[in-house]
Amino acid sequence: MNFAPLPSVDVAAVPSGGLVLDVREDDEWAAGHVEGALHVPMSDFVARFGEVTEVVADGRRAYVMCRVGGRSAQVTQYLVQQGIDAVNIDGGMLAWEGAGRPMVTDNGGPASVL
Repeated sequence: MNFAPLPSVDVAAVPSGGLVLDVREDDEWAAGHVEGALHVPMSDFVARFGEVTEVVADGRRAYVMCRVGGRSAQVTQYLVQQGIDAVNIDGGMLAWEGAGRPMVTDNGGPASVL
């Protein structure tokens, strides 16, 4: 069986204002996330799939993010199978933080990656 390679990008290639889809769990999100990201935990993903299809209805690309890239790879594969333009962010939030890309918290405290 031949699987198409999973589309993925380096954190530096994620445009400012791009649609980041964060599939980490609530505690991970609370510790720090990309400002403006859509948070749909992988554990809720199928139930909340409609929220994702709404934000990509205009054909824009979803940049899928987790902590290191494993969960987001699974979600990216699922989205691509549904005909959605989605790419996995290589290295996830750890790479994002390592690259010095901005992160925020909902409570205004210092952001970190769990």
